[in-house]
Amino acid sequence: MLLELRGITKRFGPLVANDHIDLVIEPGQIHALLGENGAGKSTLMNVLFGLYEPDEGEIAVDGSVVGFRGPSDALAAGIGMVHQHFMLVPVFTVAESVMLGHELTKGSFLDLDSARAQVRTLSERFGFDVDPDARIEDLPVGVQQRVEIIKAMARDARVLILDEPTAVLTPQETDELIEIMRQLAAAGTSIVFITHKLREVRAVADVITVIRRGRVVGSAAPTAPETELAAMMVGRAVMLELDKAPAEPGAVALSVRDLLVLDGAGTRVVDGVSFDLARGEILAIAGVQGNGQSELAEAIVGLSTPLRGSILLEGTELVGLSVRDVLDHGVGFVPEDRSHDGLVGDFSVAENLVLDLIFDPRFRSPLGVDLAAVQANATQRIEEYDIRTQGPGQPAGRLSGGNQQKVVVARELSRPLRLFIASQPTRGVDVGSIEFLHRRIVSERDTGTPVIIVSTELDEVSALADRIAVMYRGKIIGVVPGDTPRDVLGLMMAGVPLDDARRQAAENPTTETKLEEGDL
Repeated sequence: MLLELRGITKRFGPLVANDHIDLVIEPGQIHALLGENGAGKSTLMNVLFGLYEPDEGEIAVDGSVVGFRGPSDALAAGIGMVHQHFMLVPVFTVAESVMLGHELTKGSFLDLDSARAQVRTLSERFGFDVDPDARIEDLPVGVQQRVEIIKAMARDARVLILDEPTAVLTPQETDELIEIMRQLAAAGTSIVFITHKLREVRAVADVITVIRRGRVVGSAAPTAPETELAAMMVGRAVMLELDKAPAEPGAVALSVRDLLVLDGAGTRVVDGVSFDLARGEILAIAGVQGNGQSELAEAIVGLSTPLRGSILLEGTELVGLSVRDVLDHGVGFVPEDRSHDGLVGDFSVAENLVLDLIFDPRFRSPLGVDLAAVQANATQRIEEYDIRTQGPGQPAGRLSGGNQQKVVVARELSRPLRLFIASQPTRGVDVGSIEFLHRRIVSERDTGTPVIIVSTELDEVSALADRIAVMYRGKIIGVVPGDTPRDVLGLMMAGVPLDDARRQAAENPTTETKLEEGDL
């Protein structure tokens, strides 16, 4: 099926998310749509899938213009989509999930036998190895993604949209997905692969289209260097390699022992975790999202109370202290969701830069808040952190994602710290801002501050970490040096013990490793 997008424009008030975009997807082609978060990729695909109606432009299938009033129209035209956040019901079986919204019936009853047979047929055809009777909640994330693909193929999708499909996968699961994409393309299915990860597009794409700020800025072959692709994404040359000196760790500053944290359902989300962190060292907590990393960071900051265990910072027990007390003890914290937990969008940049510092004597006067000091602080931080803003009075919610993150980081690093914790520090941030934020984090380490980074991005973990603690199902299954190969880390993220991970990685290198070694 030949798919054409002609002059697609989509506006949200004054924001032009897609600006006259032209795109052609050839039959059996893997077409990568590359761009930073917020570039307009997902909006464009939501238009294609019928979730949004374009303000201008048209969609053509095999030369005929079509109009989609909803996803059902797109599905009927042969277009399927696997969303970044899976649309699956946890308590359903695979067969039930595949037939949801497209129910097969036998008389007045659901025909689950036919649904099971359909799952088996598609699973065998593409080597998915999916049990039709398995419950979704019991499946690993990579298998859940296969279920989403089976759902689309069960509806005879001839074009399959994959929206950031590797965001929650290990390198090994990513490798399996790449092979699935190749099989689908070989069978005639066109793939639209939306991503911001340079390695992956070079590994699998037939053609790459780059979108920046809602516009197509060019196309490239998968053989193009990563530096060239990055420059197209952000509009300037970017240093992709972080240049940092080896750490010079001092005395142990943070000691976590036998930490146990339960969630609301009583599940052990942090299960007996212990580790030490020295001054002047970056410890990255790696793992597939949902394995307890976020809960560990929140427990250290005081956002949750452990059922058991100890968190000693410079000899002071943090368990039982309020968040205010933990921050006052010298802990800086960058939360993973800056919009909800790191900023007040309606407050000005200046106000956000002192949100947790308002009781600091620097910003107090006999009458309350020293507004002049707040303004002077904002002016200094805006320049120091290269925050692109119309001025200190601009509402923080109107900044780009990267500049919002700079505000949060600037605030947390603007005071002497005994510990700095950054959870997903560059999520939704462009390549240029990532470069800047990484340098600031390393600079804080070099002043002697112990640093914890929680990240699901292995590129970030490998770039920043002096040591890496890998979490799986609430436990730390190993602490390894920062230069540990990505293949080994990926296997550990799937629960494989360190020694076995090293052996398996040597025997079965991933596509990324082959790319790095020039074997592809």
